[in-house]
Amino acid sequence: MTQYQHTQVGYAMILALVVAAVLIGMGSTFQPPPAQEISFAISILLLITIPIFYKLTITIDNKALRASFGVGIVRKRVSIGEIAGCEPIQIRWWHGWGIHLTPYGWLYNVSGLDAVAIKLRSGRKLALGTDDPQGLAAAIQRFKAAN
Repeated sequence: MTQYQHTQVGYAMILALVVAAVLIGMGSTFQPPPAQEISFAISILLLITIPIFYKLTITIDNKALRASFGVGIVRKRVSIGEIAGCEPIQIRWWHGWGIHLTPYGWLYNVSGLDAVAIKLRSGRKLALGTDDPQGLAAAIQRFKAAN
């Protein structure tokens, strides 16, 4: 069976991180030396965050569902056999971006309010943010049925 792969770029997140880094960096010029160094370090950390979290790539094949942020340092893998079910959902705006715990389990998201809630056979849950919720849910169901 062929593979499903979809990448969503978090343009708003990239812009927000760049703007925050620039504003903090510019503001540090008006601070005394210890605070100036801390502000500069924060700006650098915000810029380093961009390549780590700027996109979310979801890949599904016969063996596993994989979600990988940015350059691939941060990723999640779930065996297709572990998946009990899934459904497209709308998350709340305050669930935001990144990786964090929500009522849908751990959420992996870079942009938008669309996601797919996944329930595992163990009872654990997770949600993957995507701008293709119908396609992702259909792909998960297709690969589940093939196993």
